[in-house]
Amino acid sequence: MFVEPAGLPEVLRGRTLVMGIVNVTPDSFSDGGRYLEVDAAITHAHRLIDDGADLVDVGGESTRPGATRLDPADEMSRVVPVVRALADAGVPVSIDTMNAATAAATVDAGAVIVNDVSGGLADPAMLHTVAELDVPFVCMHWRGHADRMNDLAVYDDVVEEVYAELAARIAACDRAGVALERLVLDPGIGFAKDAHHNWALLHHLDRLTALGQPILIGSSRKRFLGSVLADPSTGEPRPTDERDVATAAVSAIAARDGAWAVRVHDAAMSRDAVAVGTAWRQG
Repeated sequence: MFVEPAGLPEVLRGRTLVMGIVNVTPDSFSDGGRYLEVDAAITHAHRLIDDGADLVDVGGESTRPGATRLDPADEMSRVVPVVRALADAGVPVSIDTMNAATAAATVDAGAVIVNDVSGGLADPAMLHTVAELDVPFVCMHWRGHADRMNDLAVYDDVVEEVYAELAARIAACDRAGVALERLVLDPGIGFAKDAHHNWALLHHLDRLTALGQPILIGSSRKRFLGSVLADPSTGEPRPTDERDVATAAVSAIAARDGAWAVRVHDAAMSRDAVAVGTAWRQG
């Protein structure tokens, strides 16, 4: 079942979207430091759009396992100039942040979506801020910050527990005044989850779409893909930058199962994969 949020520009409606990742950080797990400078981040974002991304997700704080928190002022100094330049150039921008102040500043600079990997739990002001901003809000399943999330990957039934915890976030968003027709859910692939948890969630995506909200899938280049592609002789995981074909396979599956968007590092492969998955679903 394909569902999309209200409040998007017309150009972003009617299909599974490809969301390109722009990490304006020195320490992200895949491309840390490569796009830390404003001009490099802007150039990369335009390259993603040229390669088939429908929009870009700009983030200034790494959420890789073990990462420490960043001061919101430093985060804003990284992302606001990038968001403003891209928005001025007509590029649809999502802001990847756990801080309400950053969300407000970047929407003011032209961002059209707020993507919070903590689902509004890291900053008590986030849900009320998003309600006032009145833009689509991506609410991810989250159990704790990156420096401790691996210890929180404990489930009896990961699908049912993620379902229940996301349902609780829907209720919290509703209480805070967030328009539910603008709410997107993200199961948090790789966040407080081991490989078998990730695969179970992807296999049972229909259970999560039953919540009635659009679904974003962010599996790009993550460790569980490196493990499934491990060298058969040494057991060494596939290097991070060699996981894009596997990422595209997940993108196709996600589109087939009705995901609203996939968040990826390589736009070209996933654009093709989404087209195939969508044709499969519609066929």
